[in-house]
Amino acid sequence: MVKLVESMQGDHPARAVLVGSNDPEAGGLKKAAAMGIDTFAVDHRPFKGDRPAFEAALQRQLQAAQPDIICLAGFMRVLTEGFVRNWEGRMLNIHPSLLPKYKGLHTHKRALEAGDTEAGCSVHLVTPELDDGPILGQARVPVEAEDTADTLAARVLVQEHRLYPAVLERFAAGDKTPILVD
Repeated sequence: MVKLVESMQGDHPARAVLVGSNDPEAGGLKKAAAMGIDTFAVDHRPFKGDRPAFEAALQRQLQAAQPDIICLAGFMRVLTEGFVRNWEGRMLNIHPSLLPKYKGLHTHKRALEAGDTEAGCSVHLVTPELDDGPILGQARVPVEAEDTADTLAARVLVQEHRLYPAVLERFAAGDKTPILVD
């Protein structure tokens, strides 16, 4: 999130208008506020699994800010089809694998267990199917013999911080052509 906000300067076609979280204690909220960005939190826990009610609360916050694009970054809640359809074509997500490989969780562990020689990250448009939308960009990293899930995750994160801002800038300018970041 911080890298995205930092990238939206100068002639960048987008500006951050709001940062939200489902965790009121998320460190990103304090960082965003310190950067002068409005923030909100909708804690999912009091909704006790009532996803439509949780998403209605999210929707109210987002509609008040009227964003053109929503960038998910570390938002670890599966969104319903109804919520996704409200933002169809305008919601991006970053995922720590080379999609379509390893949708969902534990991507680095799964890549290592499979014996993959490369891993990476993908930015995609969000669709109702989990981690299944059109890919807008990817960055690859080699898997090293001594890698653990944690060391691989750390190297992939460096690439996430490069890839997501690059994709967002292109997307905000109307370019949906997939890119590869070295």
